[in-house]
Amino acid sequence: MATSLFREDLLADRVALVTGGATGLGLEIARTLGHHGAKVAICSRKEDNLRPAVKELVSQGIDARYGVCDVRDLAQVQRVVSETLDAYGRLDIVVNNAAGNFPAPLTGLSPNGFKAVVDIDLLGTFNVSRATYDAYLAEHGGTIVNISATIQYTGMAMQAHVASAKAGVDALTRTCAIEWGKDGVRVNVVAPGSMTGTEGYSRVTAVTGTRTRSPLGRPGTRHEVADAVLFLASDAASYITGATLAVDGGAHLAH
Repeated sequence: MATSLFREDLLADRVALVTGGATGLGLEIARTLGHHGAKVAICSRKEDNLRPAVKELVSQGIDARYGVCDVRDLAQVQRVVSETLDAYGRLDIVVNNAAGNFPAPLTGLSPNGFKAVVDIDLLGTFNVSRATYDAYLAEHGGTIVNISATIQYTGMAMQAHVASAKAGVDALTRTCAIEWGKDGVRVNVVAPGSMTGTEGYSRVTAVTGTRTRSPLGRPGTRHEVADAVLFLASDAASYITGATLAVDGGAHLAH
């Protein structure tokens, strides 16, 4: 892990839930939150991925556990939230990272394929946000960070389903921020651009051949996105809600 610019105890005594936390960006976010003092619960559909991920986190000195759930199923989400609260007694940070992606032109995109991505990205974000709000955040406050994207700002070939889902996540975030602010719940978006070392980046670039063309001249890293989540989850962002933090090297501005 790269040397952090943040204090090691920035999230001491906090508990975080990261969806899609077994691999890729989600695991990096869980690791970053954990290395800064948070106890971390991760969840995804595949226990075969969750088990080694938690083992890795624990080997790095992080208090971590996992729950198996499909974010599209509210009952499964509620069970994992309940298990997390039973284990840790609190829940301060929620990161909605679970997402689906596959490149497909509009003419080759089936209704089921479109719906699958929207259900994972948008419905899943709603389910987890609502379940954690009802179970804990409404009475105790906390922060939700939704992982979105930047392709919905400009459009992108082969990504109509993803762009549509992420536009919904952005809108949902702003509404949650308005309605839940009175309860001390902050809700924000981190919008990554092209990032090396992620499955989505590999899939899309393999089909389209598209590489990032940002003002900074390079793709981003998972660590840089995780640091943005860390900032928004911390007290340094205590007066920030309903905001979108684009972590894309300015690519959406130069598109």
